[in-house]
Amino acid sequence: MKNVLISGASVAGPALAHWLRRHGFAPTVVERAPAPRPGGQAIDLRGAARTVVERMGLLDAVRAAHTGVRGMANVNEAGRRVVEFPAEALGDSGGIIAELEILRGDLVGLLVGAAQDGVEYLFDDTITSLTEHADGVEVTFARSGTRTFDLVVGADGLHSNVRALAFGPEERFVTDLGYQLAIFGLDAPDSLDDWQLMLNLPAANGVGGRMASLYPTPHGARGYLYFVTPPLPRTGFSGQKQAVADAFAGAGWEVPHLLRGMWAADDFFTDRAAKVRVDGWSRGRVVLLGDAAFGGSVGMGTSMALVGAYVLAGELAAAGGDHRVAFAAYEAKLGDYVRENQRPMPGGTRAFLPSSSLGIRLRNGVTRAMLAGPWRKLLTGGMQEKSESVELADYGVVV
Repeated sequence: MKNVLISGASVAGPALAHWLRRHGFAPTVVERAPAPRPGGQAIDLRGAARTVVERMGLLDAVRAAHTGVRGMANVNEAGRRVVEFPAEALGDSGGIIAELEILRGDLVGLLVGAAQDGVEYLFDDTITSLTEHADGVEVTFARSGTRTFDLVVGADGLHSNVRALAFGPEERFVTDLGYQLAIFGLDAPDSLDDWQLMLNLPAANGVGGRMASLYPTPHGARGYLYFVTPPLPRTGFSGQKQAVADAFAGAGWEVPHLLRGMWAADDFFTDRAAKVRVDGWSRGRVVLLGDAAFGGSVGMGTSMALVGAYVLAGELAAAGGDHRVAFAAYEAKLGDYVRENQRPMPGGTRAFLPSSSLGIRLRNGVTRAMLAGPWRKLLTGGMQEKSESVELADYGVVV
């Protein structure tokens, strides 16, 4: 039985632990946070990832936790809807809003619950060094004692600690996309009616194009604020919140409500939009999974993480634990799928965050016209087809 250390207990890590345990491996998950992190944004389950969740026996539970959002609409500052994009407009996985969406914290809870028996968790800890030997990887931790594992998996996100230790500094692999995002929970206004509402705003207040969005949840709403800007200074949450508030000062619609909610939120999160590209997802006995290897897609990050966990565990089982064979097969089978799903949406950041009022009107007009015609799939770059563009082998299970 091979001992596998997985760094990260968000989506990819627990999903991989589940499949490794079912294939007879002994997984350990280390997570910097003291417990699984609640909250987070709404995430989509698209295409092949729905098959993976079904094979895990979790599809009914995921459906029960579905946010219930029926679509996305762009509004103007008066609150009038100018574009409506129903969830079913482009199939169950092809729209901006997928047919099946769940809050990240709810999905993590289900995944961790499915990866319990035979899985060891080390919360409130992190890896400090990796030293590979002929028969394993010696790992030191910030809190736990030194241990040796057969394999180490970095499933620890965009700013992966494992990637930094085993592959090199972040700037070699992460490309900044030019804008900041902030996410937090708040009370829901009555205007949502099970729709995500989004307001684009032109450049102002010293920043570029902006977007404010409200996403309804069963217990309130999630607020999203995006704006084109250089990286924010590392000034702590209060300084970051002030930078966001300054960027959206004076805006109409529900922006004042969003900013009040942001100041009160204890789950505020902000980061840069970025894309990860790593030439070769493994180095010796260390391999990357999820955002650590291929972050930065639009609406496909969770789905690629779930599919990647299934394939990585399956290939390790099929190779009898031979990591050299398994890691090569893992990358070969997912390479095209990942490359297709990392392609930007048509128009990229300029279409997502137009810098002028004219650009916003043109983008909305083009969107309305395309939704009404046979070209509607082009709006999301053929996401329905790309989300299904990988063949999932039946690897069988041991336990």
